[in-house]
Amino acid sequence: MSPDIHFYEPAQGHGLPHDPLNAIVAPRPIGWIASRAADGALNLAPYSFFNAFNYRPPIIGFSSVGRKDSLNNIEQTGEFVWNLATRDLAEPMNRSSAAAPAEIDEFALAGLTPVASRIVGVPRVAESPVAFECRRSQIIRLQSAAGADIDAWLVLGEVVGVHIDRALLKDGIFDTAAARPILRGGGPTAYFEISPELAFHLRRPDYP
Repeated sequence: MSPDIHFYEPAQGHGLPHDPLNAIVAPRPIGWIASRAADGALNLAPYSFFNAFNYRPPIIGFSSVGRKDSLNNIEQTGEFVWNLATRDLAEPMNRSSAAAPAEIDEFALAGLTPVASRIVGVPRVAESPVAFECRRSQIIRLQSAAGADIDAWLVLGEVVGVHIDRALLKDGIFDTAAARPILRGGGPTAYFEISPELAFHLRRPDYP
């Protein structure tokens, strides 16, 4: 084996100060998820395992490593709201990541404003320029290749309502860079920001 390659088998440990998986599969969009418990308690938390999975119907999802309040709430009510985390909202987003008890309202903890959604019973973050109202479609407990249950759940939801700040629509196209979304990097503290000067464009080629 080449001495220039660090190889490891994850089941045996990586032998590094921090798991490199998150730094390699990066940067990743942030699943900033608002939910409400059956008793009405609000929750707001960011998830670094998040993405979109389908166009029609639009499906988004996040992975809860461990049984978190968001997972419990979505199991109870079947609804959640994804909020776009931007550079201006990085600090309050980070505050909402604190491991607070279930009865603590992270909207208040982070100094954010809950505003009523149009369709679901979960509020969105008023300060965020984009929000997706979602209804739960599936909750899947993850398994290892050997079929053993893992302490992680994939939560998938159908987007049933979309809120977009009109200032971010340029000729009818959402201006991703202008929104300045932040993305999760590797290690315990790394984040990245998307900005206009970093953009480049490619068109899918025809074949043949």
